[in-house]
Amino acid sequence: MIIELAILNVKKGKQKAFENDFLEASQYISSIEGYLAHSLKKCIEIENQYLLLVEWNSIEAHEVGFRKSPQYLKWKTLLHDYYDPFPQVLHYEDITQKV
Repeated sequence: MIIELAILNVKKGKQKAFENDFLEASQYISSIEGYLAHSLKKCIEIENQYLLLVEWNSIEAHEVGFRKSPQYLKWKTLLHDYYDPFPQVLHYEDITQKV
């Protein structure tokens, strides 16, 4: 399993609209083969910052399966205009099972 992590800085004053559009966009990411789960966390200290965590079977499920899909275009249309700056997206693997 791979965890995708992105820190999302949303344009100030747009947080509520972003949260509503994120709920709608969730249907698109969750429909992709290889998707396992996702969550969006709101930062307590920085009111316009969020943490997106997505669990995938593999990096390919995210990078190819999702990002090259029609669902990604819908996700992008709903969400990408909220970000300032555009987030860096990183992938992590669990090493506790390997140690």
